[in-house]
Amino acid sequence: MINFQCDYAEGCHPILLEALTKTNMEQTTSYGCDIYSKNACAMLRTACGSEDADVHFLVGGTQTNATVIASVLRHHQGVVSADSGHIAMHETGAIEATGHKILCIPSEDGTISAEQIEALCHEHFTSPIQEHMVQPGLVYISFPTESGTLYSKAQLTAIKKVCKAYDLPLYIDGARMGYGLVSTACDLTLQDIANLCDVFYIGGTKCGALFGEAVVIINEALKKDFRYAIKQHGGLLAKGRLLGVQFEALFENGLYFDICRQAIEHALAIRKAFEDKGMQLWGTSYTNQQFVILTDAQMKRLTDLGYEYEVWVPSDVGQTVVRFCTSWATTAENTQRLIDDIKAL
Repeated sequence: MINFQCDYAEGCHPILLEALTKTNMEQTTSYGCDIYSKNACAMLRTACGSEDADVHFLVGGTQTNATVIASVLRHHQGVVSADSGHIAMHETGAIEATGHKILCIPSEDGTISAEQIEALCHEHFTSPIQEHMVQPGLVYISFPTESGTLYSKAQLTAIKKVCKAYDLPLYIDGARMGYGLVSTACDLTLQDIANLCDVFYIGGTKCGALFGEAVVIINEALKKDFRYAIKQHGGLLAKGRLLGVQFEALFENGLYFDICRQAIEHALAIRKAFEDKGMQLWGTSYTNQQFVILTDAQMKRLTDLGYEYEVWVPSDVGQTVVRFCTSWATTAENTQRLIDDIKAL
């Protein structure tokens, strides 16, 4: 089978594996206080253009979202999110399990707008019975979104302005941030992300690492006691240097962006093959996730040919939206084979 189902089917990039093997028998301080983790933190601060940022490594995306959100919110507050946001759809109630409600905003493409956030906040804070309702306490967005869409610099700037007006921290889930930043449709840099939000994370699990995410805290008010929150939520890895070694390798000589850029090139080649065949694409993703509407017969044919892909949502009778996802490990050979088979559908 050739897997286009997700971007974390393989282990890790060979350079990271080599770094892990090379340092395997070294004895280092635990819980991320080792020299490799400290070096990686310094590299990420420089890459983000924020030498005052706090950087912490956690083991996975769900732990990261649950930890960050719970550390920011007070007991009576909830987190604002698109109704299709990862925390609302794919984390098994992890946020609710910490005692916080997700305040969902309808979204057609995975993004939410400054106007929608403004409307939600205005309704709450002008209500005569506001103390009887969950108070918005944080805004959560993904970059890229679950649908592969991207926020522009103008959109993010507008969202940040609303968040500042209502004193709401802005948190960006960057599980696939590398794929978003190198997209041909992106006008944001990592430095822009750091300037326009209060806290975000740089995904490793889906971008070349065995596991691990790097939380970057910009807002001074959110930094205090964050390591306590990591430990309490099960995200503090005893052998923390395993995370530091990986992120040090990812951000040395631009490897993180190089391997994500390769994934985008493969994804856009697949997108073009579907377009050339006259097949209808779903959404406007120019990241490593490509969505296409297939008939039942086309799905069966591609399955019979040995492809794995993600069944997304029903489209119409006898048609389904499916996702083809490339990764840092996608090969030119497998991409070309898929393109040839698309042509023959």
